[in-house]
Amino acid sequence: MNKLLAAGLLAAGLCTQAFAASEADVETAFEPYKKGFPTFPGLSAGMTINKDNVDQFKDALDAGMYMVIKNGWYQIKVGETLSFPNPKGYVEATRKNLNKTKLGAKTGEIEGFAGGRPFPEEPSTSDPRAGEKVAWNFKYGANWGDNAAIHPFYWKYRNMTTGQLERTLKFNFFFLNFKHRTDHAPTPEVTPNAANLYRAIYAQVLEPQDLKNTQLLIQKYEDDTKFDDAYLYLGFQRRVRRLAAGQVTDSFLGSDLMIEDFEGYESRVSDMQWKFVGTKNLLMPYYKHNDMKLSDEFKEEDGYKYVSFTGQGECFPDITWQLRKVHVVEAVPVNSNHPVGKRIMHFDAQVYGASRTLVYDRKGELWKSWTIGKAHPDFHLPINKGTGVALDDSFSMVDVQAKHCTTGQFKGKVDPKLSPANLFQVQNMRGGN
Repeated sequence: MNKLLAAGLLAAGLCTQAFAASEADVETAFEPYKKGFPTFPGLSAGMTINKDNVDQFKDALDAGMYMVIKNGWYQIKVGETLSFPNPKGYVEATRKNLNKTKLGAKTGEIEGFAGGRPFPEEPSTSDPRAGEKVAWNFKYGANWGDNAAIHPFYWKYRNMTTGQLERTLKFNFFFLNFKHRTDHAPTPEVTPNAANLYRAIYAQVLEPQDLKNTQLLIQKYEDDTKFDDAYLYLGFQRRVRRLAAGQVTDSFLGSDLMIEDFEGYESRVSDMQWKFVGTKNLLMPYYKHNDMKLSDEFKEEDGYKYVSFTGQGECFPDITWQLRKVHVVEAVPVNSNHPVGKRIMHFDAQVYGASRTLVYDRKGELWKSWTIGKAHPDFHLPINKGTGVALDDSFSMVDVQAKHCTTGQFKGKVDPKLSPANLFQVQNMRGGN
């Protein structure tokens, strides 16, 4: 094919076979450290990066984390890099469906996807739609597997300057993939599914009393060009109201998070323009939960303990960070009225977790620094061992302009029994669980 013609077709999204994946690409995608772990001059497990030595390691940090450490708000303890597994069925589905997925003519359109990672090939800056492919890999990633629960989940609101704890919320969160299921029955789809949903999230507030039984339901459609349905049940009003599309960018229950921030990014692929920036080796919040400094604050019957927090205002997880292969993508909202100017998202190349996101305001200034700590499933609760699901285990959303933060401590369980399909229906909310 003529090179100029090929370039034109690629730009139009009509020719994706030039970047077709091979079996070697699949192996690299899921085993990126098979030939050795990444290194950085002077960096070693066990050391601490603080404001005194951070300049030496600037290129191993994203810009937001460099700023946080340089300001003396936090210091990073370096851990040994680990290979994080993916669910076996998910990996096999990727092999089975290799090169079946094609991008449509417009962002948010996709054809032929049947399960696994849609685009396991290495993203390339020579591919004008590489960022969009990374976004699809994230959307159809194995985050929480086919279905799981955070049971329970503590959020804390803090004044970063004074360290004052303003509020603690206790939730249960539940997740279910209706389609493209690979590891837990029923596969490949939960039926009936007349609405053609891809995924759903349900959350319920347990404490404090004034918010008790507040519930959130998000239903995500297989058709990415269709707006998600989101419903909020306010216990004190005893009614369900449907959220308008714009409300997913409002503060959620007075926190530093908007619904769009959930799991790293909760909106549609079609809501953003995606630009692949490049692949780097960066320090990321991945660790063994059982080896961390854990908190005695919350008492669980099974003895489970949550990650502790440290740093300025206790706004940062007290965990180890490891040098990992990361795909960096810039996401700019299509809607010019969106409160976010852009997101710089850092996707782990092995599990596609969006563990570090920098949120910029419409003036182009850093607004929020978003961290989601990932725990290895084999060093966590026994029920998670062998699942291949990298567990969301801690979070820190820091509003660097307001000097305020919201932190999260998870007790995640990859247990399908906790997330039955009837939990993700509006009728369930009206039942007033």
